[in-house]
Amino acid sequence: MATVDECRNVLEKMAGKVAKKSGELDLEDGFERTLAVELTDLGQTFSAKLAGGKLTDLLDGDAPDAEVRVLLASDDLIALSKKQLKPAKAFLTGKIKVKASVKDLAKLRKALKVD
Repeated sequence: MATVDECRNVLEKMAGKVAKKSGELDLEDGFERTLAVELTDLGQTFSAKLAGGKLTDLLDGDAPDAEVRVLLASDDLIALSKKQLKPAKAFLTGKIKVKASVKDLAKLRKALKVD
């Protein structure tokens, strides 16, 4: 099981990668969403804002009103970051669960695919 600090570091790196891809995201002006990442095995949740094509304000703690909620185990988050686990496979096998509207999922697909 990964630690909370290891997971926080991975999420911070992912936020940086999203920022680098911000020009490619083609999100409409004013598109803002709150995201929550729940680490199911650690009982820890992180929250962040997606605005202006950038993922910012990564905080420890839940955002109960998050429009996008991602649930996964800490080891799966680490495996995704090391490309040992592919996002599509993780989603299809239930290792990652995403709670969001279909419209938001379609818009966020590029933002959340951070290679």
